[in-house]
Amino acid sequence: MSAADTPAQLAPWLQSQLTQLVQHKGHALMLSGAPGMGQYELAMALAKSWLCESPVNGLACGQCASCHAVAVHTHADFSVLMPETVALERDWPLSAAAQDAIDKKERKPSRWIRVDAAREAIAFSQMTRARAPHKVILIYPAERMNTETANTLLKTLEEPPGDLRFVLATEASHQLLPTIRSRCQVHTMAWPAAELVKPWLRAAVSEQASDADLGTWLAAAGGIPHAAQSWAHLGLTAQAWQALPKQIASGQPGVMAEWDAVEQLQTLLKLAHDLMAKAAGAEPRFFEAALLPPTPELRNLVAWQQRLVQATRSVEHPFNAGLMLEAWLSDAQSLWSRKAA
Repeated sequence: MSAADTPAQLAPWLQSQLTQLVQHKGHALMLSGAPGMGQYELAMALAKSWLCESPVNGLACGQCASCHAVAVHTHADFSVLMPETVALERDWPLSAAAQDAIDKKERKPSRWIRVDAAREAIAFSQMTRARAPHKVILIYPAERMNTETANTLLKTLEEPPGDLRFVLATEASHQLLPTIRSRCQVHTMAWPAAELVKPWLRAAVSEQASDADLGTWLAAAGGIPHAAQSWAHLGLTAQAWQALPKQIASGQPGVMAEWDAVEQLQTLLKLAHDLMAKAAGAEPRFFEAALLPPTPELRNLVAWQQRLVQATRSVEHPFNAGLMLEAWLSDAQSLWSRKAA
């Protein structure tokens, strides 16, 4: 399971937010922040605490039958709205109808929260509580609700029956309908200090990780804790990461050759960000300033960044990854070729 089994297992910066939010009295709470800030983990910990039969200082005990039911995804008073792709990744059961359609290959798992699932959540909201002091609906990632799904939930979100509580976790709150946002109390995820993240990251990934490793993973992730884990699992080293800017400028893939297209494109966008920051007199966020290549002409740099953003719209499509990387690197190299010319 991705969620911690007990609040004590949460990362320290999430634990402090949980202690604050568990006393929330409203019926709809939105956890908003950048990807990788722990919205899902915090939302799960909140739901478990609200449903716990023997809470300790308002937090889930982690031992009662209710806590166990949440942990194994079978709690009768807990409903989760997720895209089917996310549910399958996180071992949440799909509805019988959805699972049957996918098993028969009538359709693929949806990347969006389907309106059928929203209707099932409304039906769940109208049922009598089974055992817990509340009923809870968790929506993650909330930005994956399309207009029809969001509008289906709107009335229940505005006037929930009985002791129903909503917790929405989102990595892109601006993509949510204003009518959804206006009905929630918004909590912005706290950005943790590096001194809190590094011990947690070392424990989560490898006790043998050096300070240089930890710093590299956090740099690659822009300081976002859970995203840093992904870079750690790639085996990224400080030397390989800091060599990338000049390798890209010369059209070489470096360590990116071993990554998937999404990670490659993210890295190119990070280089574009740092070059634009340097051009504006600001500090780079992802790479060391001294290791960046010369800054291309600003209008060319902006145009390159825009082309990379455009590429994000199709990066997950089944194109030839090797040819995509070759094309991206050729485009990048042309920036410095024009400068030299």
